[in-house]
Amino acid sequence: MWINYFKIAYRNLLRNKMFSLTNLVGLSLGCTCTIFILLWVYDELTYDKFHQNYEDIYQVMANRDYNDQIFTDKNMVFPLSQALEQELPEVEKAVMTTYAESHILAFGDVKLRKDGMTVSENYFDVFSWQFLQGNAQTALPDPSSIILTESAAKSFFGDADPMHKTLKIDNDREVTVTAILKDSPGNSSFKFDYVHLFNYSDEGLTRAMTNWTNSSWNVFLQVQPGTNPDELSKKITDLKIKNNPPDKEISTYFAFPMSKWRLYSEFKDGINTGGMITYVRLFSIVAVIILLIACVNFMNLSTARSERRAKEVGIRKTLGSGKKQLMIQFFFESMTLTLLAFFISVVSVFLLMPAFNQLAGKTRSLDLSSPVFWIISLAVVTFTGLIAGSYPAIYLSSFNPIKILKGTFLAGEKAVLPRNILVVGQFVISILLISGTLIVYQQIQHIKNRDIGYNPDNLIMISSTEDIQQNFAIIKDELLKTGMVHAATRTFSPITSIWWRSPSPSWEGKPTDMNLLMSGLYSDVDFSETMGVKMLEGTDFTGMPSDSSALILNLAAVEAMGLEEPVGMPMRYGNTDYTVIGVMDNVIMDSPFNPVDPLMIYFDPTRTYSISVRFTEGTPIQAGLDAVEGVFRKYNPAVPFEYQFVDQEFGRKFLSEELISKIITIFSAIAIFICCIGLAGLASFTIEKRFREIGIRKVLGASVPQVLLLISKDFLKLVLIAFCLAVPFAYWRMNAWLETYTYHIDINFWLFVGVGVVVLALSLVVVSMNTLRAALANPVDSLKSE
Repeated sequence: MWINYFKIAYRNLLRNKMFSLTNLVGLSLGCTCTIFILLWVYDELTYDKFHQNYEDIYQVMANRDYNDQIFTDKNMVFPLSQALEQELPEVEKAVMTTYAESHILAFGDVKLRKDGMTVSENYFDVFSWQFLQGNAQTALPDPSSIILTESAAKSFFGDADPMHKTLKIDNDREVTVTAILKDSPGNSSFKFDYVHLFNYSDEGLTRAMTNWTNSSWNVFLQVQPGTNPDELSKKITDLKIKNNPPDKEISTYFAFPMSKWRLYSEFKDGINTGGMITYVRLFSIVAVIILLIACVNFMNLSTARSERRAKEVGIRKTLGSGKKQLMIQFFFESMTLTLLAFFISVVSVFLLMPAFNQLAGKTRSLDLSSPVFWIISLAVVTFTGLIAGSYPAIYLSSFNPIKILKGTFLAGEKAVLPRNILVVGQFVISILLISGTLIVYQQIQHIKNRDIGYNPDNLIMISSTEDIQQNFAIIKDELLKTGMVHAATRTFSPITSIWWRSPSPSWEGKPTDMNLLMSGLYSDVDFSETMGVKMLEGTDFTGMPSDSSALILNLAAVEAMGLEEPVGMPMRYGNTDYTVIGVMDNVIMDSPFNPVDPLMIYFDPTRTYSISVRFTEGTPIQAGLDAVEGVFRKYNPAVPFEYQFVDQEFGRKFLSEELISKIITIFSAIAIFICCIGLAGLASFTIEKRFREIGIRKVLGASVPQVLLLISKDFLKLVLIAFCLAVPFAYWRMNAWLETYTYHIDINFWLFVGVGVVVLALSLVVVSMNTLRAALANPVDSLKSE
């Protein structure tokens, strides 16, 4: 019986080549897109799950309230981790780490910049990393040891055994390789090349161990299974306030579970607002939509060609076939086509995987040995086959054999309304996808075009070193003498980052209840000249002795502090008195999607770690880089010359949004293409059914444009209905999405009109290309058999 079903399905699909090919293309594209999307979703959902203690790992974070402006902070004081482990019984282990730090590692003549973390001794008890050499218990015996990842070890030692080799960090101190880790997976929150231990005998760290106010480190906890996170958060807050009572007015601490680090990483006003989970849900919906579009094509084309299948159904019913047997037959056809499409999709995914990984920034592969892959594949194939075949199976198997054999049955008549509804649904989805893609693109461009307050063009950043600090005056002088450098300065952090936030200075008349948090920066002279920042009032630092007590504010700081005439005002920060000497325009150093932070800039060249160099206008970039490299190599020979263009570094702030936009655009285009090939097939069947009618109309004098209008108008009506349904929903959803941004565009109604015109024109072209063949045909060919 089942072999017979397969034979009939195979023969029907082979006999109707256009129908089979149209559906095969649509289903293959749908399955391919779905597999890629599900791979991306699976990668996001399994972030960090390779850690054995995944369910019980938390990061300590804080909501800090400054002047009714709440921001969420990961920076913690150094003594906190040890206190939590000693005083809270539910905390099994507490770990302290730095953020990823960039340093020059050297082995012989090989000098490379690598990113790594400094960690406390129980780090590998909490986090599970695969050791290729060495083990977690003996990997970090003392601060002079270092653990490298597999790729980092290979970059220094090639195929030689790296164990017990000696590296030099920043040409300053030597460390010994004590273990090798497998590179962290692509879906890990931690990205590093090396790990080494805190040196508790270091003078600065010794002071930090008793300092309960300076927050610069990350604290992670492994808690006992079943621990209540809310109760734990309250205990953390109480412990911190006990050791630093003034923090009670500002901070509320909480334990943030590892399961939320990736998908729920965004906070607004102290409330967890989501994160990547939004895009996981969006892409999951897009995957289902693309599959449904392909299924709708199958339904529409199957019912459109029902006239061809009517006699077959009538005869088979007359010979004793029941409705159940016919339904199984039609489901068998859809499942056969779906399986064939799936195998084509698997091959396509293998071929396109490198391009997909490059686009999505992933390192996924299609593992055919994975049970998860086959479970998901079975679900996709079953879902697609059943949905695609459901309506045709029910509809075709319900034909009345008496009416069919008498010739009084009009095949397809009952299917017109459902088919029109499905086509309208496809057009609604097309309009939604195109509109959403354009609005996302416009929002990104809107933020990109926002005035960032400085000129990022022809500006490069170079990490400072001890040799550069000692010779900076000479380096700067030689750079200016090349004629290719317009200005240079050094700052605490790069112009594209904020490394330091602190309460505002004190001044006469400051409200007693004001808790204003400000960004901070140390700078040398020529800051505004090098960065291209506009000074609104006063002056920049000049290098005079008086600069040691000088302070520059940005416009956002002046407004937040409520100052009317800031220049010349005395202020006090810490134990030092300062005078405001200038007010500069706002500069976007952090996220371009958020308001500009109030900023205070102090003159202190000794506390700077980033060099900024601006090329003279018209200087060839490569020539300028060669000149700058020559000077830096002369005075900083122990470190490779490395730089970043500021405009490119700033552009990285849009990577996530642009990535999402690209992926949505690609999948939207594929979904619309599937709609078009379905529409083309449907139009072809419609024209075939009305071929004789078109011939008669031509004999009676109808022109080609009239014939085109006759066939096209039914489809165009469906587009107009879809437009009226899609626009309100698209406006509502996209407006809600835009509201998540402080700076956002206003949706223009004409955008929807433009999308409607595009979809209308696209539909008209697809239908007309199929109609034109019948309209230009000789009517004799269609009427000679009558």
